[in-house]
Amino acid sequence: MLKLFRNTALILIITTSGLYAQENTARLIDWKFLAKVTFKDKYYPDLEAWYVKPVFPESIQKLDGKRVIIKGYIIPLDVEGGVYALSAYPFSACFFCGGAGPESVMSLKFKETPRRFKTDDVVTLSGFLKLNDSNVDEFSYILQKAEEID
Repeated sequence: MLKLFRNTALILIITTSGLYAQENTARLIDWKFLAKVTFKDKYYPDLEAWYVKPVFPESIQKLDGKRVIIKGYIIPLDVEGGVYALSAYPFSACFFCGGAGPESVMSLKFKETPRRFKTDDVVTLSGFLKLNDSNVDEFSYILQKAEEID
């Protein structure tokens, strides 16, 4: 009986440890992968304005809420408040002034107060990818609990 209990406990520990490791394993992604998103125009009556709404393919949807690693250029939005975005391109060519698309930038929600970044600092970050297709005040991609790993 004791042997059966011990074997069952061992199987349970191994199985749950494997699941925990799978859930916390970060997947390396790049901007080319994120560029697979398409956009459609959508009218928001309460805002009386048209905005683009992202349509995420299944390959990207599978990563919603999952830990990812991505490299990009820091774009300060509010340095004093610690608000930054991550871009596929340097500031001169980014979404804000260089004509790149909305798929090339993501909001950063840091796990802890980040160091003071400079424009175009190249960083590698880890965090949980959140897909946003409804809040027009946020980017389509949000990296939550972001941490610098470089």
